[in-house]
Amino acid sequence: MSDLADLRREYTRAELSRDHVADDPIEQFRDWFDEVQDAEVEEPNAMTLATAAADGTPSARIVLLKGLDERGFRFYTNYESRKGTDLSQNPRAALTFLWKPLERQVRIEGRVDRMPEAESTEYFHSRPRGAQLGAWASPQSYVIESRKALEQNLEDVTAEYEDRDEIPRPAHWGGYVVRPTEIEFWQGRPNRLHDRLRYRRASAEDDWTLERLAP
Repeated sequence: MSDLADLRREYTRAELSRDHVADDPIEQFRDWFDEVQDAEVEEPNAMTLATAAADGTPSARIVLLKGLDERGFRFYTNYESRKGTDLSQNPRAALTFLWKPLERQVRIEGRVDRMPEAESTEYFHSRPRGAQLGAWASPQSYVIESRKALEQNLEDVTAEYEDRDEIPRPAHWGGYVVRPTEIEFWQGRPNRLHDRLRYRRASAEDDWTLERLAP
């Protein structure tokens, strides 16, 4: 392994100023996301989701953003998974997007609510059939005996729904929406003097305040 202390690079691609961002951070996120897609960054909707249990124990993992509207940032998962259990105890979370080719990050914090059941069901039925079966087959985050046991679960579920055109959404599976109270846009700059603009509000009903943070 090379010396980790010597791994570094300068960020020189762009800058971020108050004069060139939207007043609404959701609009600004959409603008950046369009640029990321135009740059053909692989899986631009991949984001780190950080949660914490009731005792404060943190946990983080990569999930995929699957929707964005005036309510916030949406993702879907098993409600009985580690993240689902955390959110039932402490309904707040943080998200981070890293778009390395553009030298950009976006950090988001906010309250998390479950999506309405009808919306979760609609999205569930838009997924590939194999992914729908997988939601039934996997007891996400629980200890399992072996890979073979998991594959047997999938075979059993596949056989159960073989003659059905529509697979029902499991009651333990659905969507969450992160309702942001803080969104920070980070643009890499030379000499580690990065640009950081943060939108902040006290609640989802309040107006946004925009401020610059020291890197």
